[in-house]
Amino acid sequence: MPSIKTILVWAISFAPSVLSAAVPVKRAISSVVSGTPPGFAGGATGGGNAKPVYPTTIADLKKYLTSKDPQVIVISGQFNFAGSEGTQTLKACNTYQCTPEKGGQAMLNTLNGCTTATYDVKIDTAAYQGINVQSNKTLVGKNGATLNGKGLRLVGVSNIIIQNIKITNLNPKYVWGGDAITMSGTHDIWIDHVETSLTGRQHYSFGQTANHWITISNSFINGKTTNSASCDGHTYWGEEMVGVDDSITWYKNYVYMTNGRSPALSGGTLLHAVNNVFDDNTGHLIEGGDANARGIFEGNVFKNIKTTVDAGFKGKLFGATSANAASCKTALGRNCQANAYTSAPALNRADTAFFTQFNGFSIVGAATADSIAAAVPKSAGNTL
Repeated sequence: MPSIKTILVWAISFAPSVLSAAVPVKRAISSVVSGTPPGFAGGATGGGNAKPVYPTTIADLKKYLTSKDPQVIVISGQFNFAGSEGTQTLKACNTYQCTPEKGGQAMLNTLNGCTTATYDVKIDTAAYQGINVQSNKTLVGKNGATLNGKGLRLVGVSNIIIQNIKITNLNPKYVWGGDAITMSGTHDIWIDHVETSLTGRQHYSFGQTANHWITISNSFINGKTTNSASCDGHTYWGEEMVGVDDSITWYKNYVYMTNGRSPALSGGTLLHAVNNVFDDNTGHLIEGGDANARGIFEGNVFKNIKTTVDAGFKGKLFGATSANAASCKTALGRNCQANAYTSAPALNRADTAFFTQFNGFSIVGAATADSIAAAVPKSAGNTL
């Protein structure tokens, strides 16, 4: 992980770093943004003080998000992408015990993953792949701003703020039908007060190329779905954190009605999960098959969870309790806040060998789990 000294060298020289991008020029955050980025993404400024633009059509919105110039983009109401790019016919198979017609999901054979007979399905093309957002962008919503039938794709970009929008209706009948937010090879990204729902696959998908200095805060991962791989109205495809060297603050988010991948913590991800509410998981919450994944969970509320940590998880976890809270000072410079549990097994892992890898990161403060239990579900998502 980068040290403070390394970060300063990058900032002074503006030379390409191991992130394969120059550190963005520091600009004041636009006044249209509420607050400032907490945690690892503390340096994000998005479009800075660029003059705000106010797109009213989906074409305008795509033009601003994909331009090479710094942009501060303010959207209001619904932007309906559904059907805007037509449909396409793909092969799919019935992998799960219930079919799409019975509330399940079919799997698209786009990666040749089908092992049973395939058949033709029509999917919405707009939902299949998100808008390719470029660097130095601020996207802020108001008046229930919604991207209906289109996600956002952040690949090889940096310095982006996304706040107060909803993303929904991404081919939910089909696995691989569409991710809400995809990130790969990014840095300095703040996503705040965003609701995601009715996805074909991941609510948040972190590609294998490293994503540094990411914060996702005050967001609603709404897993209630019309089509579920687990056939119970809960999404399995929550948050896939599998980058080779990701660094993510996961703060005051409401993760509701999932069945798995909440998160899938794998690759070489370093995760700080603070003051989140994880509610109503019918399968398992935390999973991951890579020993290099690391996570501190503190001040979180776990309720109505069948399995908090999957038996096959291979990474390193620290679940804060009142007894071990003081050991967090090595990583965070302060004591941790204890997690709280209601009808959920305790996260009873207390690995600390990875704590020094938090050095040089901006660390968000933590409130008690009791104080956020009711507040986070009410405020998470596009509620500003």
